[in-house]
Amino acid sequence: MAIVDIYGQPLTSEPKEMQTHDDRAQIAGLYQHFSDHPSRGLTPARLAAIMSEAERGNLVSQCELAEDMEEKDGHIFSELQKRRNALLGLDWQIVAPRNASKAELADVSMLTELMEDRTDFNTILLNMSDAILKGFGNQELEWQTIEKKRVPLCHWRDPAWFQTNPNDRNELRLRDGSYEGAELQQFGWITHKHAAKSGYVGRSALARVLFWPYLFKNFSVRDLAEFLEIYGLPLRLGKYPTGASEKEKATLLRAVMSIGHNAGGIIPRGMDIEFQEAAKGSSTPFEAMMAWCEKTQSKAILGGTLTSQADGKSSTNALGNVHNEVRQELRDGDAKQIAATLTRDLIYPLYALNGRSFSGPHRIPRFEFDLSEPEDIETYARFIPAIVKMGVPVPVSWITDKLQIPEPKDGEAVLVMQPAQPKEQAPSQPEQTALAALKAGLAHSDQDELDQALEELTKGNLSESLMDTVAPLMKLADSNPDDLEAKLQTLWPEVDSDALADRLAKIFFVAELWGMTNA
Repeated sequence: MAIVDIYGQPLTSEPKEMQTHDDRAQIAGLYQHFSDHPSRGLTPARLAAIMSEAERGNLVSQCELAEDMEEKDGHIFSELQKRRNALLGLDWQIVAPRNASKAELADVSMLTELMEDRTDFNTILLNMSDAILKGFGNQELEWQTIEKKRVPLCHWRDPAWFQTNPNDRNELRLRDGSYEGAELQQFGWITHKHAAKSGYVGRSALARVLFWPYLFKNFSVRDLAEFLEIYGLPLRLGKYPTGASEKEKATLLRAVMSIGHNAGGIIPRGMDIEFQEAAKGSSTPFEAMMAWCEKTQSKAILGGTLTSQADGKSSTNALGNVHNEVRQELRDGDAKQIAATLTRDLIYPLYALNGRSFSGPHRIPRFEFDLSEPEDIETYARFIPAIVKMGVPVPVSWITDKLQIPEPKDGEAVLVMQPAQPKEQAPSQPEQTALAALKAGLAHSDQDELDQALEELTKGNLSESLMDTVAPLMKLADSNPDDLEAKLQTLWPEVDSDALADRLAKIFFVAELWGMTNA
């Protein structure tokens, strides 16, 4: 079958030369493009103009401002790194189409090996995640033949090299000096368009949400720096006489401006410098504005603030867990968008050029990230046996999927439960020595009572051994139970309580010895 692209269009030529290696001067000149750094002297009016240009297809200034913002604002950089690096630790797989044939399964194994052998895969993911901020990211493919397989190298390209098609504002094209731009060649690009919100490429970037907090924060930082520069310094007021020349006025002004830092200076005779009350104020308003801007940035990037910083007031473990769940939802959304792009722009070209079962874009192996979270194994271990005893059929594959336990391969060693072997635990040597010493130290009659009490304790005849002691109470209870409480006070002195206490003490002693030797 003839090779077609993902949209069903016939492949015009085998992918060889990279499109940016075109001999045309305009495309070749892209390598000489350098940023104008629009963040320098940025004003609200200039920012509004940059955003309007992006809506009309000129993405250069918007992408360069996003790059400046990431470099200059440490908070934005930190939050973006959390979101981007979360993608690098995910497991992935290539899934065969439904009801796959043996040839299709073989091609899926081949594609998996090609992807696993790539040493630059994490770099590809990181470059694609740059689109989270800028709205899109492009990597150019340079195809090579390795062991009879067509395999591409990936090269990151500056977002400022691209524009949108005036007739289709969602189509990216290479800037070549023309009005419409150069169409991206088939199987030549990984073009990832990451939508932070609905809209065309020029308006769907996360950077557009961050531009205004970034600008307001910069104003607050600048104002705070100016405040700290004059805080605590007295107001310096220079006075010059009537008729002073412009040169004399300039000399006085220089003296007034420098005397606060140099603690000294000279002025012409007849001029004065007066020191008024020192400058007062507080940095709190500036810091409050900066904190608001950073919280807004965290909400836009990570969906919350408690995974970024704790203020000691509203920060709780429960709220932090909720915000972390929101961040995981953002990670899953990012991963799904990137997986769809990889399927379209990398897996499909590899399959079309190398697969033996290729039959067109309607049966495509899909690239997928594993976004499942392992369940609580302790909860499952507690309740699954009860469910099984109720007769509910529980598939083993369902348990392994939920707990993320891999299926054992053929001949692979697995853990099994060993039956417990009951063993009699003999008393230790120190315990045996102590027990023998205690027995040897007892009088003969005491030894007999100890042996008898031990025998009674082990046989469960404790009640019979105490019948002599409690006989008067039992007799009264049998004859007249109604008068037991009234006569107990007069009868109690006749009870041999010393004998009872002695007997109980001996029995407790025997119990302790028994425990020492048999525990």
